[in-house]
Amino acid sequence: MEKIRVGVVFGGRSGEHEVSIRSAKTVIEQINKEKYEVIPIAITKEGHWLNPIESLGLFPSHTQQLLISDIGNYPRNSVALIGDTRFRGLTKLETDGGGEKVTNLDVVFPVLHGTYGEDGTIQGLFEMAGIPYVGCGVLASSCGMDKVFMKVLFRDAGLPMCKYVWFLRSEWECASDTVINQVKEKLGFPCFVKPANLGSSVGVSRADDEISLRKAIELAAEYDRKIIIEEGLDMREIECAVLGNEEPRASLPGEYIIKDESKAFLDYTEKYAGTGNNEFIVPALISEELSKKIQKMAVEAFKAIDGSGLARVDFFLRNDNSALLINEINTLPGLTDASGYPKMWKGSELDFSQVIDTLITLAIERFQDKARNKTSF
Repeated sequence: MEKIRVGVVFGGRSGEHEVSIRSAKTVIEQINKEKYEVIPIAITKEGHWLNPIESLGLFPSHTQQLLISDIGNYPRNSVALIGDTRFRGLTKLETDGGGEKVTNLDVVFPVLHGTYGEDGTIQGLFEMAGIPYVGCGVLASSCGMDKVFMKVLFRDAGLPMCKYVWFLRSEWECASDTVINQVKEKLGFPCFVKPANLGSSVGVSRADDEISLRKAIELAAEYDRKIIIEEGLDMREIECAVLGNEEPRASLPGEYIIKDESKAFLDYTEKYAGTGNNEFIVPALISEELSKKIQKMAVEAFKAIDGSGLARVDFFLRNDNSALLINEINTLPGLTDASGYPKMWKGSELDFSQVIDTLITLAIERFQDKARNKTSF
């Protein structure tokens, strides 16, 4: 049986560039090599697309060895997005200098986190190229990426949330005192300051007073033109993975257990540097009734943004279990060996290789369903 050719696109112009490489590494290591031929395609921090040979070089040697048997098939010339209409964007790649021999991509697996990868931009490129791709579509990706619009959709779906305020970087630069006063009046301290369009805790800070608030806003403003600030709550953080298209299913919830409570903010370093101060456990230490409620709300959040493929939904649970609030949805969650998404499915008795297989199947099914739409009248 001929293998399905999967283009794994990773890297990108984002503060989560390094996390993306780690996620792509995990996908390449876990994907079923008997069923799929993997073609790695990296995007640099400057936005340049690398050919598969160059892209393979970004991984450690043991990951490269997994694909070494296919290295002779990889194109060595530059990757082009537009120009020769025969290639329709990324659906084909040249495999020799003459350009007549081409490699067809059957499906694209974007393993891109943050801006220009998770926000609907590259999804639009794949739509224009007419190729199946893993994950949420343009609308769900853009709405899921922007924490402000995400919360508007959650509110309309009747999902409970914490209090928050948002503003533009230009408003902060023109009237910082007004912004500070708004935060004090509506939220108070402590509070959490975030870029509205980023993940992996990049640019996120906790503010306990006006001085730290100003510093946190300045940091967040380095990463996005829109900043969101949420009230600080005495709550546990629970996560739930979602998988599917029209009939999505939710995993058992998972939870980060913080060992040193004096460092309770789970920042980028705590998530990915392996400091040993946190442990992700599945299932979360909650009742079966609460677990089912979280799964139900996770699916509702997924449907609220018109999600497809995969997502991770994050919750706040008050320490006395008296309140459950939805925090946010991540339409292309981290897939690294340290990430919660694959761990939650493993805890739900679904190996990550099976998750990958399901995601590719879902991508093709969604593409075929959209192909039924008429494009002329």
